[in-house]
Amino acid sequence: MINILWVDDEIDLLKPHILFLEQKNYKVSKCNSGREAIEVLDEQNFDIVFLDENMPGLTGLETLNEIKEKQANLPVVMITKSEEEYIMEEAIGNKIADYLIKPVNPNQILLSLKKNLDHSRLVSEKTTSNYQQEFRKIAMDMAMVNSHDAWASLYQKLIYWEIQLEDIEDASMFEILESQKTEANIQFGKFIDKNYESWFQSNTDSPIMSHTLFKECIVPEISKKQPTLLIVIDNLRYDQWKSLEPIISNYYKKEKEEAFYSILPTATQYARNAIFSGLMPGDMEKLFPNYWKNDTDDGGKNLFEAEFLQTQMKRLGLNHLNYEYHKITNLKSGKRLVDNFNSLKNNDLTVVVYNFVDMLSHSKTEMEVVKELASNDKAYRSLTYSWFKNSPLLEMIQLAQQIGFKLILTTDHGTINVKNPSKVIGDRDTSLNLRYKTGRSLTYDSKDVFESKNPKNIHLPSINMSSSYIFAKGDLFFAYPNNYNHYVSYYKNTYQHGGVSLEEMIIPFVVFEPK
Repeated sequence: MINILWVDDEIDLLKPHILFLEQKNYKVSKCNSGREAIEVLDEQNFDIVFLDENMPGLTGLETLNEIKEKQANLPVVMITKSEEEYIMEEAIGNKIADYLIKPVNPNQILLSLKKNLDHSRLVSEKTTSNYQQEFRKIAMDMAMVNSHDAWASLYQKLIYWEIQLEDIEDASMFEILESQKTEANIQFGKFIDKNYESWFQSNTDSPIMSHTLFKECIVPEISKKQPTLLIVIDNLRYDQWKSLEPIISNYYKKEKEEAFYSILPTATQYARNAIFSGLMPGDMEKLFPNYWKNDTDDGGKNLFEAEFLQTQMKRLGLNHLNYEYHKITNLKSGKRLVDNFNSLKNNDLTVVVYNFVDMLSHSKTEMEVVKELASNDKAYRSLTYSWFKNSPLLEMIQLAQQIGFKLILTTDHGTINVKNPSKVIGDRDTSLNLRYKTGRSLTYDSKDVFESKNPKNIHLPSINMSSSYIFAKGDLFFAYPNNYNHYVSYYKNTYQHGGVSLEEMIIPFVVFEPK
């Protein structure tokens, strides 16, 4: 039974309300003053307090302060005759659960109770009911989807329901959604098999991709009338962006949001270099051999993003713009940029690459603590949210809003929690990534991969004349037969990227204006 404490110096006048609640199986205890209420709360436990604001002796606001000091999480509903703004602000500042203006009718009280005490159950039931209805529609859409736009829309719909369902009490609904996502990735893999290569041919309906993003989406947003801050958070999945959106919305209003496609491999050295160069990897290798490194080459694979950006700006005739490029790889460099952020206000374009999410996903493979913290997609979103709220990146966004920057937020590719191994055999020159392989004489299960035996068709470089590429589909990861069980155990349930999945390929591009 729900126990209610009702505090009012005219409590006898509220008898009809109390009888109404008792008929609804609520138990109501009564107090005539704030002091009496504090004493009762020291002796008994209550689920919620209804508190009159205007009482002799200890006022409602003073009583509220004392209640919150003793029981910070106890819901308190303030009831008042006054509509003065300062009283509302004081009450809200003390984290009241609700605010009602007298005279209140019994149904208002009942609604407040349900909102505060039955909220989770009611939301859970309604969300479950709505998803059950939507499940059939998603299943039908999945059977018919045949374009890159439709796949992006379907994936965004799945993310919406994933986030809606993650906190409901019925875990079975979440399991159904997970199975629907798995099926979606199977069908998406078939779609990529049929269509990916054609996206590089002229006169075909191809999506915005990594190498066309800057020219098609970013350049139209840049203006000498307003500074623009372009933030590329590496390895940011669409669902992670959705978890960050409410925080950014405190400072910026969203003007545009659209999905675009990462190129394959969905790996930093390919996808992010493609964004900044405006070129596919095969063209980067040909035109800028000093900047491009193949998988088997020694040294860092994305050390020349600033130089690639410079060549693209020049090619697009944007030399008249003032711009800077910054890469943030650790907390110290992030704080340094925050400290010097005011100096960026005279730039037309400031580009910031933020590496944290990539480090997080890779460290999950290596560190047991991070494995525990990000054991599934819900936890991975939560960890990203917690990091962002306390990061120099959020400080940058706050400063950008104060100065008046336009904000563009995007990423290079997503990542997927890999769960099932797929055996592969290659020679010593085969690349090491768990989600894609390039090399000679690769042996693999063809149903598990999207394969490209002629890399030129998808504008990728060849390590040698007979090199091919394979990309793992869905939640698969490549494992060698040697020491197979140890390898599988080590990498299973880790976040990887490079292959073909909705999570890796369909990623966000968002434009904001300061509030």
